[in-house]
Amino acid sequence: MSIEVTERAVDEIRKAAAKRPSPPRGLRVGIRTGGCTGFSYLFEWSDAEALAEDKVLELGGGQVKLFIDPKSYLFLEGSTLDYASGMMARGFKWTNPNVKETCRCGESVRF
Repeated sequence: MSIEVTERAVDEIRKAAAKRPSPPRGLRVGIRTGGCTGFSYLFEWSDAEALAEDKVLELGGGQVKLFIDPKSYLFLEGSTLDYASGMMARGFKWTNPNVKETCRCGESVRF
């Protein structure tokens, strides 16, 4: 099993990184405690290299790097990260088979 990232998500990460004053080393994604149902997804630019224990996904020909800590990787394994846009909202969306429940706002999950 692994984590999949759609081309659309890779393109949006690349565009967002290009808007920063200095290019980030990568985008840290993961799971953190908090939110209505116990956990929430993390998206955070990293200006430092990945930690030794991180899983690193190199995407888009190496132009995009995702850093994932080992604990988060367990929760995200088998997931797909996509970028969705619609009339009411747009943004990154996880399709995660490990999730048991989500809150009404869709910002937090329970495993």
